[in-house]
Amino acid sequence: MGAEVSSADFTREQRLAFREKVLLDLDVFERMLEESRFDFTRPQMGLEIELNLVDEETLDPTLINAPVLEDISDGDFQTEVGRYNIEMNVPPRPMAGDQAVRLERWLSKSLRAAGDASRTHGGRLAAIGILPTLQPEIFDGEWLSLGVRYTALNDSILRERGEGLELDIEGSTGERVLNYFENIGPLSGCTSIQLHQQVTPQDFPTYWNAASAITGVQIAMGANSPYLFGRRLWAETRIPLFSQMTDTRSVEQKYQGVRPRSYFGRSWITSIFDLFEENVRCFPALLPEASDEDPMRVLQDGGVPELAELRLHNGTVWRWNRPIYDAPKGVPHLRVENRVLPAGPSVIDMVANACFYYGLVESLTSSGRPIWTKMPFAHAEANFEEASRHGIDAQLYWPGQGKIDATELVSEHLLKVADEGLASLGLRREVRNYYLNVIEGRCQSRTNGASWQVAVTEAYEEAGHDRQAALHEMFAHYVEHMELNQPVHTWPVPEVEAITETRSAT
Repeated sequence: MGAEVSSADFTREQRLAFREKVLLDLDVFERMLEESRFDFTRPQMGLEIELNLVDEETLDPTLINAPVLEDISDGDFQTEVGRYNIEMNVPPRPMAGDQAVRLERWLSKSLRAAGDASRTHGGRLAAIGILPTLQPEIFDGEWLSLGVRYTALNDSILRERGEGLELDIEGSTGERVLNYFENIGPLSGCTSIQLHQQVTPQDFPTYWNAASAITGVQIAMGANSPYLFGRRLWAETRIPLFSQMTDTRSVEQKYQGVRPRSYFGRSWITSIFDLFEENVRCFPALLPEASDEDPMRVLQDGGVPELAELRLHNGTVWRWNRPIYDAPKGVPHLRVENRVLPAGPSVIDMVANACFYYGLVESLTSSGRPIWTKMPFAHAEANFEEASRHGIDAQLYWPGQGKIDATELVSEHLLKVADEGLASLGLRREVRNYYLNVIEGRCQSRTNGASWQVAVTEAYEEAGHDRQAALHEMFAHYVEHMELNQPVHTWPVPEVEAITETRSAT
């Protein structure tokens, strides 16, 4: 969830100082953009994957991230919001040659090591958008991860809102979750994969616009979060769950049209500066901790400013496609962070999702008339919500096609586009075919993580299991297939008759 802070309490003087400092950072950032002080040699792609820790026997969430992380020798893992969460950071690499295959092998090896560490503490690792075994009672205890930032974030969101958080999500079948929380606990239920792409300042608007244009397509293919607290809701319930648990607006502010902190956007952009300026002008600071850096002096002396306040503030505005400024080892660069996809179902699925995304974005930014000049931003946002609600069954708007079934749009039109983009990035043909065939397989079978979860759960319910028992049985199958690294469209759905016979025998 971002950088650590030193305190969970902030004074009025600190807030005023932070406001002045972040405005100064914004001025310095604008000057850096004008002077093109950014590193860029070749396209670099990176990943972050948020994961869940579950009890080895019950598959319920287990609060063991601290001891598990102590046992993981790989420094690429760290804590996340909940004590049943960990996050994996994947070093950046070019998406060329056979790098996608290398990525899959690296992820599989790292996740196996993390899984082994989990088992020493009676747990297992699960990559999924929302744990189907998650229940709200867990947030009555010590669920929050150790670290000042998490406490500060929890307290700041509640302080800014002025009251607790109401969660209200209704699914297409009429099932509904309506709960009130005095903490941001359910936010920890959202586990995602974030795709990063390094770009130049000049190219950032085109890549951000392209990423926003295809967000609905991504979710339709990759939805993996149909259940929350035992209720079947949206195909990608993680979207409304995250949005509502980070919403600092009062009811009155919502009616006034105040922007939420997690949102799709307002329009296509012409500069990365537009997004950072909107952050500073429109969103109060949640973590107003100022550094000692004088960014203007650093810049004038020929150095690279950290812009710590600008970055810290940006980390508390959760656009689904977010701008990133970073300066590792004193080398500044810009990235588009795509945050719409859930974790899982398997490593091969996640790498296929990444290839599909990077290929589409690359092709849409480099050929013909830009897609965003043919698509109203409102249609892109409507696709985002439609896919979040209905997943693989979504009907999406696409220029030249009108309303079209998501599987038809992808299989008949966008797979070729993604292949062309991956080819221009330098990914080998056999590697492109291997991973894009996974996406094609989902289209042909009309199966992604969300639809598979629903199908298996309903099979167990039809065989006589109640909802909670059915979800546990489904999740047991899920973890088994995930650990075998099988693509989700090949996962079998148990026959009702077989389930009934097995239940009768036991």
